[in-house]
Formats: sequence, C-alpha cells, structure tokens
Amino acid sequence: MTAVRILLCDDHAVVRAGLLALLGSEPDIKVVGEAGSGEEAVAMAAKLRPDVVLMDLQLGAGIDGVEATRRIASPEVHVLVLTTYDTDADITRAIEAGATGYLLKAERPEELFAAIRAAAQGRTALSAPVASRVMDRMRGTGRPTLTERERDILGQLAHGLGNREIARALFISEATVKTHLGRIYAKLGVDTRAGAVSVAKEQRLLS
Repeated sequence: MTAVRILLCDDHAVVRAGLLALLGSEPDIKVVGEAGSGEEAVAMAAKLRPDVVLMDLQLGAGIDGVEATRRIASPEVHVLVLTTYDTDADITRAIEAGATGYLLKAERPEELFAAIRAAAQGRTALSAPVASRVMDRMRGTGRPTLTERERDILGQLAHGLGNREIARALFISEATVKTHLGRIYAKLGVDTRAGAVSVAKEQRLLS
C-alpha cells in the first residue's frame, strides 16, 4: 500500500508537532516535510511534490495560506486547508485559490484522516459546518439581511473611509459606527473591513 505523502504548513511549531504525532499513527499517511510560512510551503511543495499539503490560512508575515494554495495547487499536488477560520470569505477565497478541501481544526482525528485520503484522490473534503455554509450560499439562503444604516456604512467602507470619516459623512458618532460595524461583521461572517467589503461585493449587497 502506497502511503499518502503529506507536507504540513502551519506557522506554529507546537501545532505542527501535534499533527506530526497524530498523523504518525496512520500507516498509510507519511509526513515528508514541515513548513512554517507560505513561502517555505511553496518552495518545499515544488521540491518534494507531496500528494497533499495540509495548509493553515493565517501564517504570520509573508504570503497567507490562500496565496500559498494558489501557487501550489495542481492536478498532482492537492491542498487541504486546515484552519480555525470558517467565515464565508475565507472559505470562498480558499476554494477559488484551488483548495481541494476545507477542514476545521476542531474536527475529530478520524475526520482529518478521511479528508486527507479523499484529498489525495482529488475528491472534495469539507467539514460539516463548512459544507452546510457552502450549500446555503448555493441555494441562496445564506444571503445576509442588512439594515439601511448598515448598508450605508458598508458603502462608505467600500470607498475606503475610516470610522471617523464615516461618522462625519453619516452624521453619527464614531461609537455608533463601531457598533454597526460589529453587527455587519457578524452578519457577513468576517472579522476585517476588507473581508466585509469582499463578501458584500460577492453577494451584491452594495448598491
């Protein structure tokens, strides 16, 4: 039986060590390399040609996991995202970059092993919560409902305005802007201004 060759990419050494120990318990899975950054993962993937790259999304300085995925993913090398982030924006960006699967770190080991084997064969592997969100979006049921004020603020965000500028433009306080931003982030499933604008454009929430 040929073992699935894995390259680990995570900027936390402790996480890599834990994954190394976990995957070492499976006779048909072999870790052939470890990368602590996106750039390192790209270089090692080109050199080692693993079957699957287990990729985190947030990698500190340098390119992130999505860009690394874009550079690595090919018919021969499959990328399986393994992350704590499950926002719509993160999922969309990773899949569009070529990721074969998207798994959350909270999954049970058995789910991780199964996802690795599926990814090695080029089959899609998604955590249940991720699969549910993807299906909701495909059905059109995942589109968030924003209030008129939230749409106003989102429109100002899209023009690159900061909180103080938005407050002046809409004649409200900065504290009110921050409150609305928190609600917008929660509804869109993001945690950054750029993420909010990206999802808003994807879902045509901006007029």
